[in-house]
Amino acid sequence: MFAMLHNVLLQNTRVWSVAMQTRLLSLSRTAKRGLALITDTLSALLTVWLVFYLRQGTWTLPEGGMWFIYLSAPLIAVPVFIRSGLYNAVFRYSGFAALKTVMNACGIYGLLYFAATMVLLKPGMPRSLGVLQPLLLLFTVGGSRAMVRMWLNSSSTGASSQKGGQRILIYGAGSAGLQIAGGIAHSRQFTLSGFLDDDPYLQGHTINGVKVYSSDDTDGLIKGEAITGILLALPSVSRRRRQEIFDMLHPLGVQILTLPGIEALAEGSVSISDIKEVDIEDLLGRDPVPPVTELLGRCIRGKAVLVTGAGGSIGSELCRQILLLHPSTLLLLDHSEFNLFTIQQELENRALHEKSRTTIIPLLGNVTDQHAMEKVCHSYKPSTIYHAAAYKHVPMVEQNAVEGLRNNVFGTLSMARAAAENGVEHFVLISTDKAVRPTNIMGASKRLCELVLQAFAAEKSKPCFSMVRFGNVLGSSGSVVPLFHRQIKAGGPVTITHKDITRYFMTIPEAAQLVIQAGAMAKGGDVFLLDMGDPVKIIDLARRMIELSGLTVLDHLNPDGDIEIVETALRPGEKLYEELLIAGNPQPTEHPLIFKAHEYFYTMQELMAMLLELQYRMENHDVAAIKVSLQHIVKGFTPEGETIEHATPHEKKNGVPEALAVPQPLFA
Repeated sequence: MFAMLHNVLLQNTRVWSVAMQTRLLSLSRTAKRGLALITDTLSALLTVWLVFYLRQGTWTLPEGGMWFIYLSAPLIAVPVFIRSGLYNAVFRYSGFAALKTVMNACGIYGLLYFAATMVLLKPGMPRSLGVLQPLLLLFTVGGSRAMVRMWLNSSSTGASSQKGGQRILIYGAGSAGLQIAGGIAHSRQFTLSGFLDDDPYLQGHTINGVKVYSSDDTDGLIKGEAITGILLALPSVSRRRRQEIFDMLHPLGVQILTLPGIEALAEGSVSISDIKEVDIEDLLGRDPVPPVTELLGRCIRGKAVLVTGAGGSIGSELCRQILLLHPSTLLLLDHSEFNLFTIQQELENRALHEKSRTTIIPLLGNVTDQHAMEKVCHSYKPSTIYHAAAYKHVPMVEQNAVEGLRNNVFGTLSMARAAAENGVEHFVLISTDKAVRPTNIMGASKRLCELVLQAFAAEKSKPCFSMVRFGNVLGSSGSVVPLFHRQIKAGGPVTITHKDITRYFMTIPEAAQLVIQAGAMAKGGDVFLLDMGDPVKIIDLARRMIELSGLTVLDHLNPDGDIEIVETALRPGEKLYEELLIAGNPQPTEHPLIFKAHEYFYTMQELMAMLLELQYRMENHDVAAIKVSLQHIVKGFTPEGETIEHATPHEKKNGVPEALAVPQPLFA
């Protein structure tokens, strides 16, 4: 009977304890800090009372001048504790570092309180108060935090072996691994079975009750512990090292997870929710190219800057980077109201948070409207223009050749002339590797954009025109990585156009920084490009993304696999291999991994004659003739496949859209 009552009481106590833990952990961080502050205030008062008892032998209530002694304790302690960062630590993850903070804070407090007691003590009061009370407060404050940590960890430690969820190993027993391990202890999503670490000194030891293993033991652990995932808690290692670890782990058939970068750890913001699948960007075999700081602000700081296509993938990242460099005015130009509104709201929130003085001005407009572009440049006087407005999807432009050329080529022409006539100092075009010996209309249009700027640069007049050419940008609209993610999530198949197709890749921040730095180095007519390492085979990219998801590739070697890779066919205008240079011998620049080239160009008179012919053929929607014109202008342009030119939404008159029936001059 007594045993049954004891078990019931014990069970009820555990239920109450878990309920209290859940309630406490669900509080906001502000509420938790407030609770800790109240506890420390009461501790300061109680320890003064306890010293009076210890020295006088009787419990006495404060009266008269004694109140000054009592109240001075929390009035000194709380500001010192706040200043020392005592309320920034999370109790259930705190360790020696938190204890050291408590000791430092109580040491400073002790000196101040001792000085206060020397002034405030009255005859008959214990002189040792200024020494004993800070010591008692140290034990009380440190002890309360240790008890809370033990209490919060008790249920999870006892139940860890009974937890469900994904059984994982953490690769990396450093600060990041320990921080996330503390969160996993309270998670039903994961069960931690051990650490993996390359440090022989740590191997074989236990950290907070969790054993550290060598990476050589991984295969046995996966089989013996039914491990389903490995978390890489290595936020500061290079991409090359990450790739080496991935190459070692991915044949083991488990899902590989990761944490955010070192910046998030520095902010103390890593939690269970931050665990995610490894991004393929981390495994491309090339570390991000660091910017040269002196180049970044040269054309931006304190100046008015205009970004066309500001709502696009590259344009929006350009705007984010530019805002950090403190321009006086940031002009956002885009023809999409939704995209423009989205980037405007994001930038204004960032500016408010960072107390930026930059004026942000959204401008709805189309770069092909030359009169409007001239008005923008005349009214706002931008010093630098980053021209990112363009149609860039190869199949889309291939099937809409006229609109693609109108927007890309003649939009660039409008912007260049508006810049030249209104005192703009720098004009930077965002180009692409598809402009090199193009096989599609989009690539040819971008090479034509380069030729337009080169012709202006040859006139030796302002602004300083330059072009930046780079490969595929990971995460941009139309990028292959988001497409593969969606296909894998849907259960496959993952589609590639050709098994031998390769591409150069870079991240969106890299692309934006390259554009900014190149503009700062330009002398006029330069084509800049990044040393992007080796090209990546798209089929290898697809395989890695499937394996990163903890799945296997279904093929003739593995008929029991999960996701099939299906080869479709090269799309119209698509190349197997991309290049960055038309001519050889790229020249070095101030940045060790950015190069420049001077490639063939036409004089303004020659180019205008060719563009007039192209414009006439565009007005007649004669796609075959358009291709002939492009082949005449763009050296190396070899169109492939059939082009289907869709009708525009305009009314047609005698087979020509009405809006295009009257020839539009190159310059208004």
